Amino acid sequence: MTLKLDFAKAGGLIPAVVQDARTNKVLMLGYLNEEALAKTQAEGMITFFSRSKQRLWTKGETSGHFLRVVSITADCDQDTLLIKVEPHGPTCHTGADTCFGETNEGLEPFLNQLKHIIRARKLAPTEASYTAKLLARGINKVAQKVGEEAVELVIEAKDNNRELFKNEAADLLFHYLVLLEAKEVDFDEVIGVLQARHK
Repeated sequence: MTLKLDFAKAGGLIPAVVQDARTNKVLMLGYLNEEALAKTQAEGMITFFSRSKQRLWTKGETSGHFLRVVSITADCDQDTLLIKVEPHGPTCHTGADTCFGETNEGLEPFLNQLKHIIRARKLAPTEASYTAKLLARGINKVAQKVGEEAVELVIEAKDNNRELFKNEAADLLFHYLVLLEAKEVDFDEVIGVLQARHK
């Protein structure tokens, strides 16, 4: 997608919110001029315009903690960027994960993405979709599958094969999300119950 950015509005610089593409954690805020954006797009690593040094600088050029670009999106006014990245090490010059002092860990946002994929398979089923076929078989079959996966996880937990255990755990979690969709219970509702228990 071609970006049609309004650099003139902010005096030649556009702010960019930098977000981890895997965890959705906001890592930092930087500024790009047209030259920095062109370099970023060409090289696939974020290059900013330093307002203090009045020059281009590629994030990680001294530390080695580069920010590999996954996607660049402009906001509705075409004067701010959201740049999703894969960070190669801590983002902040202080050594912190983010410039806001937060830790950048956990892939929980993917569960929300998976939830929406399952819902899409339900609303627009295709012959090739395992999820759509399972949902079409009805609640009893979906619940039965969750039970089977739970038993397989318990059996695997008694052994010492870490990879097989992780695969069975993933199978159970996936089928649990399918069951929630079949029951029309949003995953966030379940998380809400857990949060309420810990207040």
